[in-house]
Amino acid sequence: MNKDYDKLLCFNFNQDFSCLSIGTKYGYRIYTCDPFRKCYSKFKGIMEMLFCTSLVALVGMGGHPSMSPRRLQIFNTKRQSIICELTFPTLVLSIKLNRRRLIVVLEEQIYIYDISNMKLLHTIETSPNPSAVCSLSYSSENCYIAYPLPNLLSSGLHTSTYRLKMSHSKSSVLSGDVLLFDALTLQPINIVKAHKSPLAFISLNNSGTLLATSSDRGTVIRIFSIPCGTKLYEFRRGTSLAKIYSINFSLTSNFLCVTSNTETVHIYKLFPDEINKGKRSYNMPSLSKSCESLEKKRSIIKRSFRRSSYFIRRNFITTIENYLPTTLTEIWEPTRNFAYAKIPGHQTKNIAAFNSSSQLMVITSEGQLYYYDISLENGGECVLLKQYSLLNLSEETD
Repeated sequence: MNKDYDKLLCFNFNQDFSCLSIGTKYGYRIYTCDPFRKCYSKFKGIMEMLFCTSLVALVGMGGHPSMSPRRLQIFNTKRQSIICELTFPTLVLSIKLNRRRLIVVLEEQIYIYDISNMKLLHTIETSPNPSAVCSLSYSSENCYIAYPLPNLLSSGLHTSTYRLKMSHSKSSVLSGDVLLFDALTLQPINIVKAHKSPLAFISLNNSGTLLATSSDRGTVIRIFSIPCGTKLYEFRRGTSLAKIYSINFSLTSNFLCVTSNTETVHIYKLFPDEINKGKRSYNMPSLSKSCESLEKKRSIIKRSFRRSSYFIRRNFITTIENYLPTTLTEIWEPTRNFAYAKIPGHQTKNIAAFNSSSQLMVITSEGQLYYYDISLENGGECVLLKQYSLLNLSEETD
């Protein structure tokens, strides 16, 4: 293999995992996943697809003014035309979109656009977030953005009101808590107390009802019901520290897959009546009560958020001392994986997702795509079904 093709510059699945995109120094390609085939290639840079439509969002990798990493292009692949271009003050780190919103993640801002007319709706000021830890739900109704709570927003429920504390410097360490923001009403709706350590990865399911989080320790994955913010599951990835590369729910939210800088992809089952029976105690009346009380607390969060934004814009950090109480019992140990897959070769960056046939798909930075069969009843080690190279030199001249 040519050295120029040793690594992928970027790679990702689309919103429903029906397509995947890769970027090399020579351009990007789009493949369908089932069946696997290349359907488009051009450009070079960061790319995000809108499901299986011809609309893609592109950001260059530099080297030419038209390929600026600060410039976003909305491109129609069928018409081969640029719909619009947007230039940002700093590097674009990530793009996420659904059928109603497009968000652009910079190191200290999140821009929210109406995807129907590309009108800028809102700008969120964040703590420094160089890894672009952020997630957008792909639901058109539960259209939520989840991102690290601006530091130093910390816990401590003492009264029914919020107190604001100020700091005169902007910390580069991310919070371990998640701010949930409604991209339709453009209002913050909840704070989820997720981890004591800084957040490393956030993922929302397709319906915008579940939130998965991991800290920079990478040992535990937690699942929360949203918008309530109630913790539902706690999964053990391992005891050794690891860097989490991807967390994805299946389309039906029955399974969750997690990849890291190890050779193992972990798969977790999300229904408590199917695994570890009797080990969990879910208090559903309490869960319902917690959700009902959310509306009362939401107005307080909004007021505090509006007050704090005044100072955030001036490089201050606000502290809100309030979280919704956890209503579920936490007397069980974190659950181990239900199934797992071993990735051949070196420990490279990789991401995983489930296709419509409930098979596991894994893309590695070395340009390999693996399909695994999962025993949905018994779990255990997944069986490698097929493997494709995404860096076939002959395809570059297509």
